[in-house]
Amino acid sequence: MSDTVGLPPHRHAALVAPAVDRVFIAAMQAGRDGGGAELSQRYGGPSATGLLVELRTRLAVPGGTVDGPGFTAVTRYRDPVACRRTVDRHVAYGMLHRASDGALTATERGLAFLAELYQVHAEVTEELWAGHDERVLRLAAMTGRLLAAAFTGEPIGEGVPDDPAEAGGSAFTALAPPHEPDGTPAGVLLLNRLGALRYHRADAHAAAWAAAGHTPRTIAELPDGPQRRAIEAETDRRAAGPYATLTAPERLDLLADLAALPG
Repeated sequence: MSDTVGLPPHRHAALVAPAVDRVFIAAMQAGRDGGGAELSQRYGGPSATGLLVELRTRLAVPGGTVDGPGFTAVTRYRDPVACRRTVDRHVAYGMLHRASDGALTATERGLAFLAELYQVHAEVTEELWAGHDERVLRLAAMTGRLLAAAFTGEPIGEGVPDDPAEAGGSAFTALAPPHEPDGTPAGVLLLNRLGALRYHRADAHAAAWAAAGHTPRTIAELPDGPQRRAIEAETDRRAAGPYATLTAPERLDLLADLAALPG
């Protein structure tokens, strides 16, 4: 099967995005329902833990830091004032340390929460994807290849006159590669690698709408139509790089395996 006749990378990028979203969102919801909410309450509730969950793949590394531009990229569609207040609350609860330049690091208490969160995600993904062990292993390996390719490929913002998301930096490089300590179960590897791929596409989307002259506010308000569709097509093109490292049959296998996972 050739890429021209089969499934070229940019077309695959469009098809795989909702499949990645479905599997990732289902697993994260299972985490909340399967112990994550109770864990959060023990540490002070969402006001104390919400950002740690979101930034877990970098902050779970002892000393791991999300810098100011990276945090801006991750939260590019949110009110900056509200984001600063959220960070203030996390700092007040003793979960985050904020440096003078805005960089965020988990405290000892934050690291303890994240270690427990990883365990919750291990348990819920094992249950959610029970009976799909070989499929999860295949997907974890393939998404690992895709992340490696994303780091060595052409920057998705290349050719954009200004930084894609209004000087927001890259959400992907802020949170990837995911923290994967020895012994991390395949389900957690897959969950966090899918999350990283979502951020890779998010950066591609930001680069596409920035190149079209939009801001986070105007792209959110842009209705469906030719311009929106052109931006989505450009997003697919920018997000396609890692998928070009797979053969066309491998791209089909990736879609089939994602579709077969419960959630």
